Amino acid sequence: MSEPLDSVTPARWWHRLDDGRIQCDLCPRDCRLHEGQRGLCFVRARQGDAMVLTTYGRSSGFCIDPIEKKPLNHFYPGSRVFSFGTAGCNLACKFCQNWDISKSREMDRLMDQASPRRIAEVAAETGCRSVAFTYNDPVIFAEYAMDAADACHERGLQTVAVTAGYLHEAPRREFYAKMDAANVDLKGFTDAFYFQHTGAHLQPVLDGLVHVRHDTACWLELTTLLIPGANDSSAELEAMTRWVHDELGPDVPLHFTAFHPDYRMTDVPATPPATLQRARRIALDQGLRHVYTGNVHDLAGGTTACPGCHAPLIERDWHEVRAYRLDAQGACPHCGTALAGRFGAGPEVDPIGRRRIPVRIQPR
Repeated sequence: MSEPLDSVTPARWWHRLDDGRIQCDLCPRDCRLHEGQRGLCFVRARQGDAMVLTTYGRSSGFCIDPIEKKPLNHFYPGSRVFSFGTAGCNLACKFCQNWDISKSREMDRLMDQASPRRIAEVAAETGCRSVAFTYNDPVIFAEYAMDAADACHERGLQTVAVTAGYLHEAPRREFYAKMDAANVDLKGFTDAFYFQHTGAHLQPVLDGLVHVRHDTACWLELTTLLIPGANDSSAELEAMTRWVHDELGPDVPLHFTAFHPDYRMTDVPATPPATLQRARRIALDQGLRHVYTGNVHDLAGGTTACPGCHAPLIERDWHEVRAYRLDAQGACPHCGTALAGRFGAGPEVDPIGRRRIPVRIQPR
């Protein structure tokens, strides 16, 4: 595992072109670069005759979160997760809710520095069960995230990727092999939506979801931010949830979250709670067993129910766990049905609730 002292480190997944440029092979954008140019993600750049990652070991900040903030509802519920991101993104979402980080072109904002081993040390010292690569998309700093994942696993910590899943096949296989859980943003279910609102395409994301679900040990949950008039029609939601059921299976949790006006879509109204509830009903009618609403107070939409007897097993208000009724094996205490996901020996209900706790890492 490499631990360079400088934030600029050799990047992987690229090749030289006959015309003198080099091509990034990380994601389907296939950025082709002359000397001194950066990819659309801004953090992968050409220096000399090679590609480098410019943000290795540098972060926009470290925080302790409840795992439900990722959001992950079936991955050690109530536990603490040590979260961090860098800057940049390989999508161009007009509705980005973290645009100050993901769209940042100011490397000076990456004031916090930490090696992969130091991240794992601090996560363990602060009582976190897992480390999440989040806030901006970790695929663009995959080398850093993967090295941090190795360091976490050496200490018995789990790893989480919060990502849009826009990756080519080869890096995708290596990246998810290092992750214990992933929440993937399925941003819509038409290629027109993806192209017009994110500058990307739908099919690579779907291919990645099938890979994670069927070819890895990584626990998978999905999130769709519902934007009024853009991706919230009943027809699109029916098609999407039918695909999830048929291709990924009924036990994959799906989170519908509320949009708020931001970045380049400040003229679009916030998502009404009724839209989230309609989407949830559609998904349940398609046979999905675990469908949640997010960014709103909705006790029913935050509750995990037993797929066998339908008893409420984990009750949540927003990101806060209010009740936890699984037995020590992660099964329903009433009927014995095992709940899909990853669960510990007992309930992990942390007193931090919905709070995000900033952490400053002191270098060693």
